[in-house]
Amino acid sequence: MANDVVEKITELVTPIITAKGFSLWDVEFVKEGRDMFLRIFIDKPGGITMDDIVLATNEISEMLDVVDPDPIPQAYMLEISSPGAERPLKTPEDLEWAQGQYVHVSLYQKLDGVKDYEGDLVSVTEETLTLNYLDKTRQKSVEIPRDMIAKARLAIKF
Repeated sequence: MANDVVEKITELVTPIITAKGFSLWDVEFVKEGRDMFLRIFIDKPGGITMDDIVLATNEISEMLDVVDPDPIPQAYMLEISSPGAERPLKTPEDLEWAQGQYVHVSLYQKLDGVKDYEGDLVSVTEETLTLNYLDKTRQKSVEIPRDMIAKARLAIKF
């Protein structure tokens, strides 16, 4: 059911988001405790402001109140926000977008004795990601098969 809701909400909100000059980063419909949350993550070049969040929230909330049939007939909380500085990279398009940026990649199993890599995303193909990373004081490169990736996100370089 959650996947159906995410697909329907994505279809409904995309025109609103793009008309405002934003991009839709992600949609989640999740249960936390007793509550259901509809989370919509938006972005734009230069980043999202609080005014952008208010504008998007008002328009999306109004649309969801009148759309028929209701895509979410149960009670839920609507949250609209930026995906953040350490945003998840879930889709092939997200990974393409992140090329040249510093990322964190967690694997299902170790590759060359390592399960988590953090470094610059050098290239992305349909089959692999290539990262340049620092191992103690030495620069190294690793090619990671995409089917080994459990999670990927942007990371902050310290």
